[in-house]
Amino acid sequence: MKTIKDQIGREITLKTTPKRIISLVPSQTELLYDLALENELIGITKFCVHPYHLKATKKIIGGTKKVDFDKIKALNPDFILCNKEENSYEMLPELEKIAPTYFSDVNTFQQAIDLILHLGSILNRRTEADNLVHKIEFKMNDFKQFIKSKPIRKVAYFIWAKPWMVVGNDTFINKMMQLNKFENIYENMSRYPKVEINRIRHEGDPDVVILSSEPFPFKDEHAMEIASFTNRSITVFGDGEMFSWYGSRMLLAFDYFKELHKKLESHF
Repeated sequence: MKTIKDQIGREITLKTTPKRIISLVPSQTELLYDLALENELIGITKFCVHPYHLKATKKIIGGTKKVDFDKIKALNPDFILCNKEENSYEMLPELEKIAPTYFSDVNTFQQAIDLILHLGSILNRRTEADNLVHKIEFKMNDFKQFIKSKPIRKVAYFIWAKPWMVVGNDTFINKMMQLNKFENIYENMSRYPKVEINRIRHEGDPDVVILSSEPFPFKDEHAMEIASFTNRSITVFGDGEMFSWYGSRMLLAFDYFKELHKKLESHF
């Protein structure tokens, strides 16, 4: 038996190394798979799309904000993995009645690395976690060399339409934007604020508008509507997973960012 602390400072007592894990976070589901924990993973959400085959082999217990507690209880888990941003904190009392529940809280690159290493330690996958972290850090350091010569560009990163919502400060996405030398015109706002697009010039008139592939399905008409309120911006349909999925998805993110910058250079 051991007591650990999750990323929001809660103490959790584990009787043994968890062998029946439920993940309520898509990016962390992928991480568990890449830490060689597919057999231990027994339940996931309907939004856990990587790797794709898990939706056919694991029990779907609902979404990220609303889960079926009876389905979770029936699976008899010994560890439930949540995230402060992805999941509703109000679910915690019910989840804790079923199994020890770990809440991650990732807003920086270092917190993402810490999560990988901590789960590796808790779930007896230290070697796999260490190897993954080394690969991610290698990719990141290589990208830092690549980005040195790139110009700073003013960017607005949209996540929702009508109401229009963007990425502000205190988010993992904003940290990834900073790494890309994207100056977030809404960085003075917290988290995911609602904005008026007719004020986008006043807020900073971005060089680039990124419309995220998740959680909202942006279309051409949304791009055109935003563009009508800017002077000169280039609109990009961005891969939201690459900007927001902390965990093993970061292995792919830095190569994606390189291609994104090459695409932007062709427009400026």
